[in-house]
Amino acid sequence: MQIRPVQEAKARFSELLDTCLAEGPQIVTRRGVEAAGLVPVDEWRRLTAAARPSLKEQLLQESARANFSIPVRGNARRRPVTALG
Repeated sequence: MQIRPVQEAKARFSELLDTCLAEGPQIVTRRGVEAAGLVPVDEWRRLTAAARPSLKEQLLQESARANFSIPVRGNARRRPVTALG
């Protein structure tokens, strides 16, 4: 993994991208402080998929997923049925 200042990254972006695809993630610094990383898209997708729970995991959680009340069935008043015609 190489670390490059933002000025060099901007001036030689194609080279930075080629290095990223060939060697893996690259770090860009701003004023000597790490500011961003460039990673291949396959690795990005793998990381983002691993960071969020699947639908199955969400449904199996014990914690509440929403705060709303469900009315008790049978307490609602229904309109009378009227004949058409």
